[in-house]
Amino acid sequence: MTERTRDTPDANDNEERTDGYVPLRSYGAVGDGRTVALIALDGRIDWLPIPSIDSPPVFASILDAEHGGHIALRPTGDATVEREYLPGTNVLVTTWTTDSGSCTVTDAMVTGVAGRLPWAEVARCVQGVEGSVEMEWAVVPGSLLATAEPKRLDTANGTVIGIDGVTIAIVEHGFEPVHDDGPRFSGRFSTSEGSKSILTIVGTQDEPIFLPEPEHTLDAVDRTIANWSTWSEEFSYDGPWAEAVQRSALALKLLIYAPTGAIAAAPTTSLPEDGTGGKNWDYRFAWVRDLAYTVHALTRFGLREETHAAVSWVMRTIAEHDETMPIFYQLDGSKTDGVEERDVPGWRGIGPVTIGNRAGDQLQLGVWGDVFEIMRQYVKAGNVLDRQTAGVLERLADDACHRWEEADSGMWELQETQHYVTSKIGCWQALDAAVELHDAGMIDGPRAKWTENRELIEQWVAEHGWDEERGHYVMYPGSGTLDTSILLHAMSSFDRGPRMEATIRAIEEQLQHGPLVYRYSGMEQEESPFVACSFWLAAAMACVGRVDDGRALMDEMVGQANDVGLFSEMLSAEDGAFMGNIPQGLSHLALIQAALTIEEVAAES
Repeated sequence: MTERTRDTPDANDNEERTDGYVPLRSYGAVGDGRTVALIALDGRIDWLPIPSIDSPPVFASILDAEHGGHIALRPTGDATVEREYLPGTNVLVTTWTTDSGSCTVTDAMVTGVAGRLPWAEVARCVQGVEGSVEMEWAVVPGSLLATAEPKRLDTANGTVIGIDGVTIAIVEHGFEPVHDDGPRFSGRFSTSEGSKSILTIVGTQDEPIFLPEPEHTLDAVDRTIANWSTWSEEFSYDGPWAEAVQRSALALKLLIYAPTGAIAAAPTTSLPEDGTGGKNWDYRFAWVRDLAYTVHALTRFGLREETHAAVSWVMRTIAEHDETMPIFYQLDGSKTDGVEERDVPGWRGIGPVTIGNRAGDQLQLGVWGDVFEIMRQYVKAGNVLDRQTAGVLERLADDACHRWEEADSGMWELQETQHYVTSKIGCWQALDAAVELHDAGMIDGPRAKWTENRELIEQWVAEHGWDEERGHYVMYPGSGTLDTSILLHAMSSFDRGPRMEATIRAIEEQLQHGPLVYRYSGMEQEESPFVACSFWLAAAMACVGRVDDGRALMDEMVGQANDVGLFSEMLSAEDGAFMGNIPQGLSHLALIQAALTIEEVAAES
């Protein structure tokens, strides 16, 4: 098979499956506000949890090529392939061309008349364009990461597949004959000019299952396209890198869990950060930090409903857990409850595969700053805080005063607790915002105490966070190491002066590899560069007056996306290969944040 795509870099390199796996750069994503499917360039859906992002994946061959399960749809022979999202949507269109003809496959997780459907429904619509193309398809349910076996259930209204409470139905049109082998279904068909064939996969959990008619599916796909287009029409941004910014906003929209308003960090688990394994994490949780950046972006783009839902979710969740604030929550607002490993190989055999995340109980002082930044942006957009929210914020501001001198795990959720500099600045950010909200009449409380502690933190950072000999901010006192999370505080306006400028230069010299940037000193030996860090560097450059340098780095990084504009968590310094979970919310948030910051700084200057 020969494959090519519209874009660079290496979107089509080594695209043939190796032991059943494709490069992570190969994946596009579709979703419905509750779950997300990943579709490889060769037309296979290799990841789909049902019914929710954090549910066990019914199709998971991205982590277990042999037993994970997949939904295949592609030409039988050699073909070239191009794909793109329909403008302003998360509907993916793939064009296949063979010696005998061409056809398109339109992939969508369909929505209802009034929003998301009460079930999961993936529609794969094949339309003939020219000549004839012989296509093959297969629906192969997996084992829920080696925890259950799919079973075939024959009923008077059709055959369905049951897997530990999940029910899957396959509705096809124009795909005769269908071959089945237990719970596996497959077949072939040929397209002709103007022909339409449909493969629909419907799923529920502990509920009856609805079987749509083929014509209803076609209508549903059209409606889904219209719904996405309507949402994008509300999206207000016409600045630099507008196409990449909008695609990033659409990627983030996929991660918003509509039932609660929470925002998942990524829709996947355990995709490795490097080729040696060990750093494989479950990102199907809502990080408070990510929410802070998201609210800034949503507010700037005029997306009122998502902004309010996100703000309401985080404040309601914090109020319900009236103890030390976790750094992330489950998508339903509950606290995390441990980690389990699954007995599956992982992507390309790189394990472990984990469910859950151990960092949930860590102390991370920077979260205080994230929460206050969420509320500061919300108020700046013209909104008003209620009394319960104000009370929660007043308590958190007092907590920041009492706790900023403690050691914590830092932004990077490290096992070693230290007095991380950016954690202290996070508390400074919280108190700075608390004073601002107090002055705006939004919260009450001891303003003088908050101001005093804000100044004490400034003094601490000036004395302990700066290494005079090395000439840059350090990760923690005495470490001598660089930490790119300091770049966030050029954007927060903590420091845009000579010290920040010198630290930026040091990061360029010591942590940058081409356009890519490692998280902190020593990481080049352990993991790949972190996508968000490059965008933070671009924004920080602009904040210290290097707008042209920031723009140049931004241009380079935007070009590192895959052929449909998505980013993973990390990029290989060797060949730009995607590493880590995908699509990664923080990567897309950092892109948006950098674009907005550079635009704002350029306008001010």
